[in-house]
Amino acid sequence: MKFFLDSARPDEIRYAMDFLGIAGVTTNPRHVQAAGKPFLTTLGEIARLVEGSPLTVSVEVNPHHEQAEAMAAEGEKLAALSPNFVIKLPATEAGFKAIGLLKGRGVRANLTLVFSAVQALQAMRLGAFYVSPFIGWKEANGEPTLQLVEEIVAIRDQYGFATEIIVAAVRNGRQIVEAAVAGADIVTAGLAVYQEALDHPYTRDGLRKFQQFWDQTPYE
Repeated sequence: MKFFLDSARPDEIRYAMDFLGIAGVTTNPRHVQAAGKPFLTTLGEIARLVEGSPLTVSVEVNPHHEQAEAMAAEGEKLAALSPNFVIKLPATEAGFKAIGLLKGRGVRANLTLVFSAVQALQAMRLGAFYVSPFIGWKEANGEPTLQLVEEIVAIRDQYGFATEIIVAAVRNGRQIVEAAVAGADIVTAGLAVYQEALDHPYTRDGLRKFQQFWDQTPYE
């Protein structure tokens, strides 16, 4: 399983490349706004950071677009900024159509805001490079999430689609584990989620005990 970082902050991305060995980055309008710079400026900084690496960076088109051609036109423009960029499209009628338009222009698409297996199926049928089911939002509203990921994985494997599955809106370590067990290719989460998930009080307690024993033992 690959870990992606859900962020648009170059400092976080740089740190996660070293700390986590991330294989990619996912951005969205909220993350770009939090980065504190204009949209294209932020994307340019990220592009330079990942230049020459195999990391993919999912970049979202203007969420106000309602026409597939407008999505595809902006997606083509954004993809030209970096060979690492993959274009995020919403799971709407126009978004589905834009997958095919972009594929015909040699641009990879990531269908985002996926909340049902049939949305994922349609994206895979149309040739999406990634499909991103959002689980944190569903869980926050009391809906089960594990079955959704399992269904999408089963559909992909059943028909041999080339699409990779990014489990998105991940909020804790348990969700990371469930995504891995379900067979998802990728999870994407914020840096704090990974840091908290990889930390454990028993590890810290055990380390303190070992330090005490170490200090009480002659080295030579």
